[in-house]
Amino acid sequence: MLGQKVLLLGVTGSIAIYKAVDLASKLTQRGALVDVVMTQSATRFVTPLSFRSVTHRQVYKDMWDEPVELEIEHISLAERANMVVIAPATANMIAKLATGIADDLLSCIVLATKAPVLLAPAMNVNMYENHVTQDNLAKLRARGFKIIEPGTGILACGATGAGRLADMEQIMATIVETLETPQDLTGQHIVITAGGTQEPIDPVRHISNRSSGKMGYALAQAARDRGAEVSLISGPVNLPGPAGVRVLCVQTALQMKDAVMQAVRNADALIMAAAVADYRPAEAAASKIKKEDQAEKFLHLVRNPDIISEVKEEVLKVGFAAESEDLLENAISKIQSKGLDFIVANDITSNDSGFDVDNNRVTLIDRQGSREDLPLMSKLDVAHRILDRVVALLATRELGN
Repeated sequence: MLGQKVLLLGVTGSIAIYKAVDLASKLTQRGALVDVVMTQSATRFVTPLSFRSVTHRQVYKDMWDEPVELEIEHISLAERANMVVIAPATANMIAKLATGIADDLLSCIVLATKAPVLLAPAMNVNMYENHVTQDNLAKLRARGFKIIEPGTGILACGATGAGRLADMEQIMATIVETLETPQDLTGQHIVITAGGTQEPIDPVRHISNRSSGKMGYALAQAARDRGAEVSLISGPVNLPGPAGVRVLCVQTALQMKDAVMQAVRNADALIMAAAVADYRPAEAAASKIKKEDQAEKFLHLVRNPDIISEVKEEVLKVGFAAESEDLLENAISKIQSKGLDFIVANDITSNDSGFDVDNNRVTLIDRQGSREDLPLMSKLDVAHRILDRVVALLATRELGN
């Protein structure tokens, strides 16, 4: 049952809209309060009365309608929603959301809400497979939007392929799963680092590593979804910042250290998922180093600070160990030397997990030496398993106080 959860159902101009009436009915039957927002093109397929008849609530369709109460309608709808579901989501609406356009009631609500947003695309197969649409969906996924892939079959236009609105049961299951995400980090400030650092050699060269930042960004998204205030300190990555997360971009290890030391002053936990360079050039050349007629070129390197070891505030500290050999031994030694509450160890030699992919296979090890081997799973799922431990440890600290 969805007992009194407020769901905002956005419907756009697709022939699949008739299925959205059934979805609104099923959600209402499960106890949800369903606010339906229709785009103008959606009203060409079905009338607002169809939705009002099954939800027994007002249907919204225009920015310029007279509000029922003295409030800014798109803001009040955005704030009271526990979740926003757009089904069907047309290519046009997906493109608007990916580029931040807010020129109608529904797109304004999505831009203003902090609730999770679920999109269920429905369109012609060629429109769906077009690189533009796929790029837009990728951007939205990276920002934390949930996407339910369309089904495959004969479409309304007569073509065959991907583009059918997903089954109602699949959409319902995703909604229930999302709304059941615990809000167990509400009131907690979590600082997360992500990505690699870049240590300049000269204006065009630097020392770095293969970290994509995906694990740290998944942690930020998961912590946000569980109610935390999240500060994400990120090295250079090709990922958009998750919505509702405070993002501070840095380049070097020293810059990351300064940002972390500032952020942890009022934090409850620090999760150091960034791959910070161990060394940096002693001096960075002011201009590009020219190729010379000499067989060798020596670069003088100095150690970068071990950031998490230097954090003295009373915060819960979670470290990461990316190793190519002696994984467990190296990880366990870091728990003691860095003063960690627990560590996340992963073997970077695996082909199906680790750097620059969406999956990870890790081992969680705590101060007492107990370990939990997680199977291969998405980095978002790994993030939630890490946060489960963070929640438990924070609760233990509160009981101790």
